[in-house]
Amino acid sequence: MTVHQDAVDRYFAAWNAAGPEELEKAVAAAFTEDATYTDPLADVRGHDGLAAAISGAQGQFPGFGFVLTGTPDAHHRLVRFTWDLVSRADGSAPAAGFDVITLAEDGRISSVSGFLDRLPGA
Repeated sequence: MTVHQDAVDRYFAAWNAAGPEELEKAVAAAFTEDATYTDPLADVRGHDGLAAAISGAQGQFPGFGFVLTGTPDAHHRLVRFTWDLVSRADGSAPAAGFDVITLAEDGRISSVSGFLDRLPGA
């Protein structure tokens, strides 16, 4: 497994973490302490900000999980990938987007720039 794929796997583990304790561990494993996350709906920094953003999305979409679609594209310390937000009950995917992450020296994510391609009701 490459450092790029490992970072993407840890990213999705954080976004799909079950419960506060698992989320805290997953965020620490995936992101540097001062990591930033910016998309059209959020602009946060640090583990607490990331955990709050993730918890907020999970609360807004209970029973859904983030799923990697396609193959990540990577070079140097950058990785670009697409995702769907998928219902565990019926497989519907009301939201989709793509993210670009920057990796720190230790392989954790130092920044995320997110873009939303599909939103519910849009």
